[in-house]
Amino acid sequence: MFELDFKKPIHVYFVGIGGISMSGLAEVLLSEGFQISGSDMKESPLTDKLSSLGASIYYGQTVSHIDESVDLVVFTAAIHEDNPEYIAMKELGIPSLTRAELLGQLMRNYKIPIAVSGTHGKTTTTSMVAEVLLASDTDPTLSIGGILKSIEGNIRIGKSPYFVTEACEYTNSFLSFFPKIGIILNVEEDHMDFFKDIHEIVDSFHKFAALLPEDGSLIINDEIEHKETIMGNLNCGIIRYGFTPDCDYYASDISYDELGHGIYTLIRKNLPPCKVELGVPGRHNISNSLATFALSDLLQLPEENTLRALKAFSGTDRRFEYKGQLGGITIIDDYAHHPTEITATLTAAANFPHKRLWCIFQPHTYTRTKAFLKEFAQSLLAADKIILAPIYAARETDTLGISSVTLKEEIEKLGKECLHFDTFDEIENFLLQNSINGDLLITMGAGDIVKVGENLLGL
Repeated sequence: MFELDFKKPIHVYFVGIGGISMSGLAEVLLSEGFQISGSDMKESPLTDKLSSLGASIYYGQTVSHIDESVDLVVFTAAIHEDNPEYIAMKELGIPSLTRAELLGQLMRNYKIPIAVSGTHGKTTTTSMVAEVLLASDTDPTLSIGGILKSIEGNIRIGKSPYFVTEACEYTNSFLSFFPKIGIILNVEEDHMDFFKDIHEIVDSFHKFAALLPEDGSLIINDEIEHKETIMGNLNCGIIRYGFTPDCDYYASDISYDELGHGIYTLIRKNLPPCKVELGVPGRHNISNSLATFALSDLLQLPEENTLRALKAFSGTDRRFEYKGQLGGITIIDDYAHHPTEITATLTAAANFPHKRLWCIFQPHTYTRTKAFLKEFAQSLLAADKIILAPIYAARETDTLGISSVTLKEEIEKLGKECLHFDTFDEIENFLLQNSINGDLLITMGAGDIVKVGENLLGL
């Protein structure tokens, strides 16, 4: 593997430089004096920012973008061998790293690299951790998979020993990391276009946990079904959190305010209890905050700063994000694209004031829709009204004979009315004609379904 010397800046080319993680890595290297160039399919605020910092950005991907001046090419799992820039790299003999490999090498530059993993909740928990570290003036370097309002972006470059990043299991990418502290939020079936079954996924998380050094720590959700396998034969310290008294950190006396924000008493071993008030809704965010508090105590950060940061944290973009109101109709957007995430979001919405709950869902990828068809149908039943948009293909092509109509039929088998429209315009027109004052509309999915709510609001 190519080893990057951060004291000897070179010319690095990013294929897909506009991605949320790739753009952050490019920005970090720019700050270290590297020459950065790269390509993406379209202009965005992330590519505009990189251009303003001195990066050379190309739109579209062609062979001519890569020449012998490039010393290293970085690409993601979404790039295939038939990509023209990948072909040019191979023909010129230019060394390469995956996004995960580069991120892993970057982590080695910090004394306390922290990696947040899990099937769900990585971006929200990484953001919570970021806010807690910022509240205690630790000057961390942050790499977040979403836009955090307090840093006006997804990346922050600090000068302290702390480095915080998300750690994704897809293609086993987090096995290229070098964390000292690891968080595992949950482990469920997902990315079944890569993993064979849950046992392969559990094995991947076990290997991730095994990366932690003897003087490191694993913070793990005690509700994970296969936690004993994941924790087996580890050399690091282990901190368990959850909702039962046998955990090192657990939530007691749980309640919710008028907007569904969690309030609870935190019980810890060897420390006095304290009252925690959150600025984000749902039981799942109480769980995320427990992991964050465990990390805060591990780092010996002031408790009052952690409490203040958790109460002030209102979420990241596309995580139960309030978009606005139209004629007394509240519009929320959420990134949920897995049945467990849908259930968590709709459960949180139940505590939010509303008359009827509409879920406008855009399934994400054909393989995920087929793998969890029955689970998607069951999870969506929590909404009063269900509208489906066409599947967002992402990196896939339709070879499975699956569509949103298939999901619609599955929902109707369960006795629930479900509507399907082929275009966003049709969805928007239907909502304008049929939603009423006091309704709560949630656009949901990992694709571009957010446009429906934004179009309604004229954003």
